Amino acid sequence: MEHIIRQYKLEPGALEVEYIEEYITEFSKKKTAEEIIRRCQDREHLILLSMAPSLDDEGTLIPVAYKIGHELRPYEKDLKLLDLVNQIGDVLEFHNRKIFYSWIGSTREEWRGQGHYRALTEQQEQWAHDNGCHELLVKTKNKFYGMRATLDHLNFDVIKFQRHLYDNRESKVYMSKKIAAELLRTHQTMRSVTEAA
Repeated sequence: MEHIIRQYKLEPGALEVEYIEEYITEFSKKKTAEEIIRRCQDREHLILLSMAPSLDDEGTLIPVAYKIGHELRPYEKDLKLLDLVNQIGDVLEFHNRKIFYSWIGSTREEWRGQGHYRALTEQQEQWAHDNGCHELLVKTKNKFYGMRATLDHLNFDVIKFQRHLYDNRESKVYMSKKIAAELLRTHQTMRSVTEAA
């Protein structure tokens, strides 16, 4: 199966992600286009959507999965990113290295198990390599078992586990992967990537 991936510029991509997040039931707080734009506007970023035939009309492609990532700097001004850097500063080396943070992403339930998230992750790795990144970082929650399983299959390493005081499912899991040319040879998905209009 060849995955059809569209790479979006910031504003149209943010609107597409705001739309698709309405179909993701696990997220109690949905990201808004404004929030995505504010986070990504002054830094290198990547917005990818995986397209697939609609269940109602196979001739129509619709967005079924997405991933957004961006550069993570050692000295962040945004409070959430500053907290992230402080949390991982003891386990992730920033000095003379470019870190890419895979911020948010998911797949609509009806299209899970078809490799969309893996294809997007592999494309994100390709982009990170092409843009001089040294390492790719992901933060998730312990309860997102499907996502963690995919990242495990993609050879992401757990670099830190931050236990929640009352509910272990809410514990934070930090995972990373070094980006190198030999990594790209391990990719398994067939992908066609186009710039969205």
